[in-house]
Amino acid sequence: MNKFIVGLNEKIHFVGIGGIGMSGLAQIMYKMGFDVQGSDISNNINIDRCKKMGIKVFQKHSASNIKNSTIVVRSSAIKNNNIEIKASRKKKINILKRAEMLAQVVSLKKNIIITGSHGKTTTTSLIAKILSEARLDPTIVNGGIINSFGGSAKLGNSDWAVLEADESDGSFLNLPINYSVVTNVDQEHIDFYKNFNNLKKSFIKFINKTPPFGKSFLCLDDKELQKIIKKNKQKNYLTYGFNKKANFQITKTIYEKNHSVFNLKISIPSKKDKIIKNIKLNLIGSHNILNSVAAIALCYHIGVNLNIIKKSLKNFSGIQRRLTKILKVNRNEFFDDYAHHPTEIHSVLQSLKNSNLDRKIISVFQPHRYSRLKLLKQEFSKSFKNSNLVLLCPIYPAGEKIDKSYDEKKFSELISTNSKVQVVIVKNLKFLNNFFKKNLIENEIVIGLGAGSISKWMREIKF
Repeated sequence: MNKFIVGLNEKIHFVGIGGIGMSGLAQIMYKMGFDVQGSDISNNINIDRCKKMGIKVFQKHSASNIKNSTIVVRSSAIKNNNIEIKASRKKKINILKRAEMLAQVVSLKKNIIITGSHGKTTTTSLIAKILSEARLDPTIVNGGIINSFGGSAKLGNSDWAVLEADESDGSFLNLPINYSVVTNVDQEHIDFYKNFNNLKKSFIKFINKTPPFGKSFLCLDDKELQKIIKKNKQKNYLTYGFNKKANFQITKTIYEKNHSVFNLKISIPSKKDKIIKNIKLNLIGSHNILNSVAAIALCYHIGVNLNIIKKSLKNFSGIQRRLTKILKVNRNEFFDDYAHHPTEIHSVLQSLKNSNLDRKIISVFQPHRYSRLKLLKQEFSKSFKNSNLVLLCPIYPAGEKIDKSYDEKKFSELISTNSKVQVVIVKNLKFLNNFFKKNLIENEIVIGLGAGSISKWMREIKF
């Protein structure tokens, strides 16, 4: 990490400003008074938000874009051969990863850092909601649009900051930590880490960075975290989950169509056990109950009133691209979800099944990255057991070279065999539209799954 303090006289250029995390950080720094600009190869809603605020955005990558810049911030998606990165090196401009710049910005705040392979965006949003309701006015940098304030980032006036930490490139280890949450550890971003063991070592370093006076909140239901906890010598953590040994144990769970209800038993050393009854969460699924309990545990630990915590969860309005309802036609409901890993897909479909026992579920799945599919092909093929039909879309490469060994037909057959479900191969959006016009009956659930262009496809379906 570069050792310098960012000054207000710097001109800061964001390469890949259209990313949710990059745009959020740029907006916060702009509000703080920094001279901020950026570039991206395509337009999206994140860029529109930046432009509306007054941030200059170039609609292509070019060496001329950085001519007056003194600091360049790069997205983890930007390759080393990017023309702006190469020009910055040639001009000897300081180049920082997003997390390195974020660490500079929040270095003087009391930071709550949320990470994990899955669920970190929802957990971050829930903590941000609770602290905002408690009038602690935190600075927020999230990986998704929080519906309650229509953005992924907000500059607060207090000394608290709630930050989602992306582990994809290892840079989350640069963030200064007071309190932290690790939701789970799963096989993700192996293209960067090379193997699962290296990824686990990175999470261990993250947990060890959390000071004992702050505490790390770890999910005891996660098998990899169970192993990490056994090796932890600092005892700088508390646990949560359905596991009976958890410090914050979930009990008496009820799954309703649009919400969940549960009790929480709190068992903290040297303190009397406490039970919080009838916590209503305005989200469905056991994975979201886990996310909410991570938020409860942390906020309870720092002294937020329990009534404020319960009210915040009951009124939580969600995050965009997390089971977001986008259309209703003839009692058929269409949802959009960011799930692009087998664990996430299984959790989302299980949630829908638990809450809609008598309804047919149709999954519109767009695989994201050849490397992820190659590594987890078997796991993907088993993740659709709670779906009645899978519509398999063309793979979204996300910048990767086309892998000619990928066989769409064989993959569809593998899903059909391992998930015991019918699979239809989708060629394009027009095919998808025609399929729904001809085959949808009524009272069916359709959910788009993936991190690529599937969200746009789902929103362009016409009847």
